[in-house]
Amino acid sequence: MADRLRALFKGEALTYAYLLLYIALSSGQIFFNKWVLSSKEINFPYPLGLTLLHMVFSSVLCFFLTKVFKIMKIEEGMTVEIYVSSVMPIGAMFAMTLWLGNTAYMYISVAFAQMLKAIMPVAVFILGVAAGLEVMSCRMLLIMSVISLGVLVASYGEINISWIGVVYQMGGVVGEALRLIFMEIFVKRKGLKLNPLSLMYYVSPCSALCLLIPWIFLEKTKMEEYSSWNFPLLVLTLNSLCTFALNLSVFLVITHTSALTIRVAGVVKDWVVVLLSALLFADTKLTIINLVGYGIAIAGVAAYNNHKLKKEVSRGNPEEAESSEPTLTAASSDSNK
Repeated sequence: MADRLRALFKGEALTYAYLLLYIALSSGQIFFNKWVLSSKEINFPYPLGLTLLHMVFSSVLCFFLTKVFKIMKIEEGMTVEIYVSSVMPIGAMFAMTLWLGNTAYMYISVAFAQMLKAIMPVAVFILGVAAGLEVMSCRMLLIMSVISLGVLVASYGEINISWIGVVYQMGGVVGEALRLIFMEIFVKRKGLKLNPLSLMYYVSPCSALCLLIPWIFLEKTKMEEYSSWNFPLLVLTLNSLCTFALNLSVFLVITHTSALTIRVAGVVKDWVVVLLSALLFADTKLTIINLVGYGIAIAGVAAYNNHKLKKEVSRGNPEEAESSEPTLTAASSDSNK
């Protein structure tokens, strides 16, 4: 009996440790990105270049960990046809999400960006209806209305609003919504099972290529003019390493917890980011209207998550709800992600 209780306690403790690791890394990476991009801190105002660095770094590390050192295993069965028709569209949308989301940090506060991300379920649902994956119902219409109302109220309470930043953030939201829709169409419905590590292994190189082309035209010249590439290499390396560690933590959380647990952890992480950003960054000024609006939106998100979980359980496959979660992140789209 004592051994059973000890094993149970150890398992629970390990689960909570993974959750805390995920929340800490996810929140920390968002703050780290903001700090690197901020003109008042590191002053590396190249969100496209930073995102490209993340993807190249992840691609190289994944290759060495799986093919050279063989510490981790990826799921086999990938073909050229599947990669071109399924993985590349997902990689392109992932690149778009990260690029636009990181760019938004240069114009709006971390807290406000997080509040705008709460509109994600609305974008996913609308695109899902358009693609024939979702069915419009009075219940879903009410939930979407609550989320939209909350985001509108939070936006109304924003003191220093930048519409350029809002456009970038909304573009990132649309990109993430499309990525999730593509995951449903190109991966799940084809019966292709990819865990987060395998997805990172296959998607990162494609996303890097998609980012390289606009980087050459939009940022390469600006970076070359900046002190002959005299950038804080140690900081950028640590930033990329944290991004990779975050994706690994997502893999651990999904492996050791349920779909409901990871959704609750995502909501907790969102509140941690909003509240801590007010203490860490001077450009974050939270108001009562901000918090009330965000609270309304999060209540709608919680109702949406609950609805999705019940729907998948009623189908007799609760794991499906978990697989619909974003499984790659660079702290600009996590979770929400």
